[in-house]
Amino acid sequence: MDPSTEPRVFLVGAGPGDPGLLTLRAAEVMARADLVLYDQLVPRRMLDFARPTAEVVCVRDLPGQHPDKYPHIYNRMIEAATAGKVVVRLKGGDPLIFGRGGEEAECLRGAGIPYEIVPGVTAALATAAYLDIPLTHRMHASALALVTGHELPNKPGNRLQWDAIAKFPGTLAIYMGIARLPILISELLRYGKPPDTPAAIIERASTGDMRTVYAPLKDLESARRHAGIESPGLILIGDAVTNRPEQSWFEKRPLFGQRVLVTRPRHQAGGMLRKIELLGGVPYLLPTVEIRDPVDTSALDATLGKLRDGGWDWLVFTSTNGVHAVVRRLKALGRDLRAFGRVKLAAIGPKTADALREYHLEPDVVPTAFWSEGLVEALAKEVAGKRVLLARANRGRELLREELSKIATVEQVVAYEQVDAIDPNAEAFNPLRRGEIGYVTLTSSNVARAFLSACDETIRGRINRGEVKLVAISPETGKAVRDLGYAVAAEATEFTADGVIAAVVKLVADEQERESRVAKSDEKSELIT
Repeated sequence: MDPSTEPRVFLVGAGPGDPGLLTLRAAEVMARADLVLYDQLVPRRMLDFARPTAEVVCVRDLPGQHPDKYPHIYNRMIEAATAGKVVVRLKGGDPLIFGRGGEEAECLRGAGIPYEIVPGVTAALATAAYLDIPLTHRMHASALALVTGHELPNKPGNRLQWDAIAKFPGTLAIYMGIARLPILISELLRYGKPPDTPAAIIERASTGDMRTVYAPLKDLESARRHAGIESPGLILIGDAVTNRPEQSWFEKRPLFGQRVLVTRPRHQAGGMLRKIELLGGVPYLLPTVEIRDPVDTSALDATLGKLRDGGWDWLVFTSTNGVHAVVRRLKALGRDLRAFGRVKLAAIGPKTADALREYHLEPDVVPTAFWSEGLVEALAKEVAGKRVLLARANRGRELLREELSKIATVEQVVAYEQVDAIDPNAEAFNPLRRGEIGYVTLTSSNVARAFLSACDETIRGRINRGEVKLVAISPETGKAVRDLGYAVAAEATEFTADGVIAAVVKLVADEQERESRVAKSDEKSELIT
């Protein structure tokens, strides 16, 4: 491609909310961007696709008020592109469906800025898919109309003809219409739309926060008020709305509607966040610790030199961080994987084993119980009389060293440092205080201690009353929580991040079953009375 015509600005559709619906092309250009200008309604999780060094700006924070804010958006795009930067203009849904993407493209053309439009999944399509509502159906709807519920009052040319829309022989998907819902309903009824036409309003489609209300068209506004659904949302009107199951496939997910806090370091949290989303939950991130290379690497460097010279029979890793830190330091010293020579490798669990395999290193020992006690048991017969090196963090349990030292020559080295890194002003504290987050996952003793020490009295009160439930990755972490005076709602049976999520799923299922039994008992009591 001619560099002069290579796009400098990308108008990107972020989809309706679920990060998994971001297109591959969107993820590609996000990873290239120097500047990301995103709409307020774009979920923060979408920004995880941007590279760490990118400047990320919410257009809400630019000067001006709607609609005079838009010239500032245009200017920011043009200035950055003219300076040679790659710009992503990230918009909810699809840029060209009620997203002002056409206006932004027109502005870029006028400035001579090469651009590319990356389509996104628009709200109507995602909403229907996540609710099992067929927008078209051979028996109910042979057409689909996308309609704005908010037209510019000074729009030139033809305005919406509600008489024609009322007679449209298919499904109506009305965007940005909740604020004007009484007027829209009145217009549709005025021009002949049957009052009992099936209708629905959907808020936060494709996310675990999704809420829906169904009602005949004539009752839709009162149903909306009763449910407390507010803008933004999508309105669906037509016979196809009735052709749905009682619960959609997404609403049946085991964590649907549950809010779960992840406290892992940011660079390790992505898998847990996505798993929670796929299970229908709403994840929040509050990194409690930070992983970094040692400030002083002299001890690590000396140890790695002895490793190369055959100074150790076994090298034991107790985390994925240790694996990556050791390999990273080897590369910094100008060495490669040959430094491992004939040393045997042990990994505390499957994730640590997988980290070794990323570098084509196959562990010799992986215990069936993924914690220090299990690793001691697995190594006991292997390392007797041998020289053992433990690559670990700067803090943590000493059990592994203490127990293996009884049968082997053991040395440990700090491969990485783990430091408390909670931002006291982190946004995630607010939903905790409001009681909106029901579950907190704790993936190590240090994480647990850092999180609980950062909680204020309001949050501690909610924890003590059982409104916020603490879920520990292992008995060790559970003990650390109890030692601080707090109850543990559940402990993982498999001591991994997936095991923690499985514990949350079981906890939710048990609570729902308990609530169901209570409700049935209450119904029975009322009948007897």
